[in-house]
This record gives sequence, structure tokens and C-alpha cells, in this order.
Amino acid sequence: MDPDPLMCLYSYDDVRDREIVGLIAACLAYGRVAQILNSVYQVLAVMGESPRAYITDTSEKVIVAHFQGFVHRFAKGPQLSALLVGVKQVIDDYGSLNACFLDGVSGGDETVAPALTAFSRKIIAASMDGCDPGHLMPCPEKGSACKRLNLYLRWMVRHDEVDPGGWLGISPDRLIVPLDVHMFRISRHLGLTRRNQASLRTAIEITDGFRKWSPSDPVRYDFALTRFGIRKELSGITALMMALDG
Repeated sequence: MDPDPLMCLYSYDDVRDREIVGLIAACLAYGRVAQILNSVYQVLAVMGESPRAYITDTSEKVIVAHFQGFVHRFAKGPQLSALLVGVKQVIDDYGSLNACFLDGVSGGDETVAPALTAFSRKIIAASMDGCDPGHLMPCPEKGSACKRLNLYLRWMVRHDEVDPGGWLGISPDRLIVPLDVHMFRISRHLGLTRRNQASLRTAIEITDGFRKWSPSDPVRYDFALTRFGIRKELSGITALMMALDG
């Protein structure tokens, strides 16, 4: 498991805490893993034992003050505060992030993409006046692969030895592969896509390919395959993949 932002979720047994921690960890999941973990733990240290209690009991003004000096690569305090305030308002409106996401789910949807779009819109709309989460909260309708949000859904929906799960009402067969550069290269090598851009359409196409092997759980391969881009001891295999993709 180590190193991976996912490890941050295992400290929280209450899904009401875990869903908040997961979203923070996923939204900050870009850059070096060590840097990601440092930033996530920095946020969690401020939140204390229960991130849920912090979010619901802390005023917007205090949240902004607490994270004024926060920096994670391109993200700074105002963007993080806007994200947390959006989460605060959504939880106040729906009771949980899980319930908010389910509000956008339709029985006719083949994937979670429409619900993910609605979820992202709601958090952005609920964020602070004059500031929004920016790149921390992407929107699928713009064509982005939304790797970090699909990663979040993998963590929260699946439940096995890797993903802790906790969310109800969403079937794993609707999940979309969290598509980053490593998964994109490996998927091209495996013949799952011939597209040249790591877009949402590409992510869905690759997911359809994995679905042929595992119809009920197509993203089950994500954690294992992306180790090639994270674990230093596997860097040689990654280089081989890149050469073959060529």
C-alpha cells in the first residue's frame, strides 16, 4: 500500500470521516507521492480526530484562516478552503457526500460520469463567494479524464483488500478507470485504446476493455497496474512499456 494516498483513508473507520478524507486525498493526488502525503496529512492535522466534525462545526471564516498559508504545487489556501466550504455546504444540504452523489445517479446511466458531473457542480456551486476550488475539483463535462475524482470513487465504492469502500448505492460496474499517464501508456500497449489523448472518452473506452475481463468490477486492475508508475523498483518495466508504446 505504501506509498499511496489511499493509505490516508485507513485511519478512519467512520465512513462519514473517510469520505471527506478520501476527497481531500484524491483532489491533492498529483505530483510526487511523498509530497501528496505530506500535504494531505498537513490538512488532516488541522482537522483533528474527526474531519466530519471539523467540517460541520467550523465556520467558513475559520476554515479560510486555518488554511491561509497552505500550498500544494499549484493549489493554495483559497482553493483548498473553497473545496472544504463546498463540502461543508453539501453535507449540510444532503447529510453526506455519498447522499449528494446518489442524488445525481440515474438507473439508465452506463457509467458514473453523469453523476460525477452533478457531484462536481454541486461542490463548486456551494464553495465560497469569490473563489472556487479550481483544478482541485474538475468537471467531467469538459472532457477531462477526471483521474482524481474517479480514483476517489474507486476508493469509496469498491471494498476489498485494497479499497476500503463505505459508500452505498453505487455499483462497481459503473466505475471508470482513473486514467493517468501510466495507465494510459499501459492500456495502449494492451490494445485497450488507440486514442492519443487521455480524455474521459479514452478512460471510458479503456474501462470497456477491462469490462470484458471483469464485467462486474472493471477498475479492479487499476491499483496493480499503476504500481509500475509509482514503485521505484518497477521503473524498468515502466520504461519497457514506454518503449513498446513507442
